[in-house]
Amino acid sequence: MANRLLIMGAAGRDFHNFLTCFRDNPLYEVIGFTAAQIPSIENRSFPPELAGSLYPQGIPIFPEAELPELIRRHAIDLVVFSYSDVAHVEVMHKASEVLAAGADFVLIGAAKSMLSASKPVVSVCGVRTGCGKSPTTRKVCRILHDQGKKVVVVRHPMPYGDLGDQVVQRFAVRDDFTRCNCTIEELEEYEPLVEQGIIVYAGIDYGEILQQAEKEADIIIWDGGNNDTPFYRPNVHIVLFDPLRPGHERLYHPGETNMLMADIAIINKVDSASPEDVQTVENNIRCHAPAADIILADSAILVNDPEQIRGKRVLVVEDGPTLTHGEMPYGAGYLAAERFGAAQVIGPRPFAVGSIGDTFKKYPHIKKILPAMGYGASQMHDLEETINSSDCDLVVLATPIHLTRLISIRHPTIRVRYEYRDRSGLDLATVLTRRLATAAGAGKK
Repeated sequence: MANRLLIMGAAGRDFHNFLTCFRDNPLYEVIGFTAAQIPSIENRSFPPELAGSLYPQGIPIFPEAELPELIRRHAIDLVVFSYSDVAHVEVMHKASEVLAAGADFVLIGAAKSMLSASKPVVSVCGVRTGCGKSPTTRKVCRILHDQGKKVVVVRHPMPYGDLGDQVVQRFAVRDDFTRCNCTIEELEEYEPLVEQGIIVYAGIDYGEILQQAEKEADIIIWDGGNNDTPFYRPNVHIVLFDPLRPGHERLYHPGETNMLMADIAIINKVDSASPEDVQTVENNIRCHAPAADIILADSAILVNDPEQIRGKRVLVVEDGPTLTHGEMPYGAGYLAAERFGAAQVIGPRPFAVGSIGDTFKKYPHIKKILPAMGYGASQMHDLEETINSSDCDLVVLATPIHLTRLISIRHPTIRVRYEYRDRSGLDLATVLTRRLATAAGAGKK
């Protein structure tokens, strides 16, 4: 008899694990997915056109809160944990819940779901959400473009809408964002790359995405999400570390796995961290990933007219996932407000509307910063209302996108951007070029 299976996920790794390990596999019967982390992604169905011949009706997606009851009701044999940026201790709490309900708890090895490409792959991943992967991906694209390579970025999945319409997505111009009804979270990853002239793929079926990306690229860049491991087998694996969260590289799943697999370890945000915390991170890398090249980098804060901030009472809006499951209390916007002399950073909690208020309840560590939550039209409206209700002189927008293109803000705004910069010692271009050459030579033997 087939093992009866549930897959715990967040609309990304879970679908990929199903497609690579369980679709059309008669040894397993996947009863359903459970959904966590992302608002309003449960109570959908994984479409039959993707589910394969064993699931002609598709596969249901349940709220994770129903997990123990689902295990008992459906006599589940195995539960596969398939989402990212979760503390090790929390993973084991989930495991205990599963074991107590009568099922086995399974983690799939990083390599088992990696697809092999016919073109070289450079992966950019992190040990936590918000380490600076996206600016690093853009830097890697510039390095390879300057070497005459055509790069295509494949982004970790974010299928938060109609799953049937999101099997393969290609973004080359701004109209593609409208056509695909992109959320704020998607735009934060896609828009800066497209503005740089880079083609971006995302979606659900990463085998089909790979086949299409290979036709356009000399080198494929895997742009990771959260702290997840790559879906494609990398020739060079770049991993970002955050000294503002020293020690987290050993405390979160699967970020520690990324550290252990790293070819290039980038300690980012050195300009904002204490030397002691930078050293803590470096010591952990040298101890647990001794073969990795270590690069120090700054997350350079860029503001066109910083004098606009001086003396103002400001509301700071930051990248949402970095603050929520990334657990950062602040980001580049808050640092810019401090650095450029804001009179006060206004706390957003009293002005929170609807789902934004729910976000603050779920993530009590967020005090002075407003996360740019926008997983759908309703939440974008709540974000707009929250910003416009805030008692401030200026809104400091530190999201990677032009947020004013999506929502109407009645306060004056200023945009804060952040970019990757090598700090000292080894530089990314030199190390990446050498690592790619070494990987190519090893492949010829």
